[in-house]
Amino acid sequence: MSQEQSMGLRKLLEKAELLKQGAEARLYRTRFLGKPVIVKERFPKRYRHPVLDEKLTHRRTVQELRAILRCRKAGIPAPAVYFVDHSSHCIFLEEIVDSCTVRDYIVSTQQQTEGQQLGWLAERIGQILARMHDEDLIHGDLTTSNMLLKHTDGAERQLLLIDFGLSYISALPEDKGVDLYVLEKAFLSTHPNTEELFERLLQSYTKASKKSEPVIKKLDEVRLRGRKRSMVG
Repeated sequence: MSQEQSMGLRKLLEKAELLKQGAEARLYRTRFLGKPVIVKERFPKRYRHPVLDEKLTHRRTVQELRAILRCRKAGIPAPAVYFVDHSSHCIFLEEIVDSCTVRDYIVSTQQQTEGQQLGWLAERIGQILARMHDEDLIHGDLTTSNMLLKHTDGAERQLLLIDFGLSYISALPEDKGVDLYVLEKAFLSTHPNTEELFERLLQSYTKASKKSEPVIKKLDEVRLRGRKRSMVG
């Protein structure tokens, strides 16, 4: 990217709406080529050596891109990638308009109906994660905040996965079991009294995945290790 293009990108981000800043990246909302987009910018970490920081940031940007493209190729709903600038480590992603996080949807539904109408959602999540793991893709940060429900013209809502910043490729059942364990911990801590709902999610995962048996076995092992650590303190 030329210096003039870099300046144009910087001006675009200066005018954009800052949505969130985490430890690794900033998220902006703006328009790009006439389309609503979310820009993910990985900024430099001053505590790291500049050469190492550049190498790590570049690698994580590439990993995230590969994960999104792998999902979309496999038919797993994820935002489209419109543009990537490797010099500034910015990814321009499709903004999923008319959507809400699964976290907000579950909280709202629990308040209105005591969660009795969430079975379909648990099954849908299980099916999507089964397809993702069958592609040997590990999300790395599965939470209900990293899943979106998009309103469509029909009766069904589309479920999408987002935020692949910690994703990687692995065929190991251990890694897939840990991925599910991370979701389970986040799910039950964010949404109390949903143990049966998460069990329904796992049943859906087991039914939809071609490789579920060793993964669920590893999940049980990871759970046991987690309980032991809690007991030790």
